Amino acid sequence: MKRVVITPVYEDAVASARLFKELRTALGDTLFIVAVDDGSVREPVDPASLAAAQADGVVIRLRRNVGHQRAIAVGLSYVAREVDDVEFVVVMDSDGEDLPATIAELIKPLQSPDVDVVVAQRRNRVESLRFRIFYQFYKRLFSALSGREISFGNFMALKPSAVARLAAMQELWVHVAASVLASKLRVAVCPIDRGPRYAGTSKMNFVGLALHGFRALMVFADDVLMRVGIASACIAALTVIGGIVAILLKLNDYATPGWFSVALGVLAIVFLQTGALTLMSLMLTGVVRSGSVATTDYREFIDQVLRAAR
Repeated sequence: MKRVVITPVYEDAVASARLFKELRTALGDTLFIVAVDDGSVREPVDPASLAAAQADGVVIRLRRNVGHQRAIAVGLSYVAREVDDVEFVVVMDSDGEDLPATIAELIKPLQSPDVDVVVAQRRNRVESLRFRIFYQFYKRLFSALSGREISFGNFMALKPSAVARLAAMQELWVHVAASVLASKLRVAVCPIDRGPRYAGTSKMNFVGLALHGFRALMVFADDVLMRVGIASACIAALTVIGGIVAILLKLNDYATPGWFSVALGVLAIVFLQTGALTLMSLMLTGVVRSGSVATTDYREFIDQVLRAAR
């Protein structure tokens, strides 16, 4: 049975070539690599690098750069439809920070019949202070708006049935980790150490990371809108109570000159704004929940599928 590894690669041929060799050492003859070349121009992935690593697999060259989340979605969809006799599927980045040596530890929980997906949770991080502060803020914001916890990225191991389920989800094309949460699959968490990059520097800047993080909220748009609507309704109710209190204080001569008009004016503005936001949130929630789910054909993104010659 094939042990499939899906890895998106963008302008990182040197790092990916080293990854292929280490994967071959870690997983042996049953390894099957699906390298998704995300529209690289300067350093496209060469199938010869798979052959040099004595690894079986394919290089999927996309027509254009679509981002690593969609590149992973293409890889998962390809495996779900085109690859047979699969033991498990591992999704990992190609830069070396996801260590091939840790795959053996990652796949252990898959032996349980009660686990469909195993996600890697980082034990150590070497990012900047700004990134760590933003990441902690983002996790709390995500929890508050969606009602779910997210503390993992792309590095994960999946059973074939889980791959088929994810490949059928439109949300997969927006954010992979959030789609795993939304899939209702049984998820196990495995603490994994993070490794250093093989070569080069990260192509992802702070703005890109922020955009990637907030795309996860798009997967739970209906929950987010409903929570925003409820919060706005609560604030609007508090402004009404505040207005009643202000009127009672005015009638009982407890208000200083000018205080009543300013307080009532501010409360009225807050009420109108939160009321409008509540209505908009409820309307958008209805649109999201009643809207039809569009389908995405992964083959539209593929330019070539190149098989490694061993």
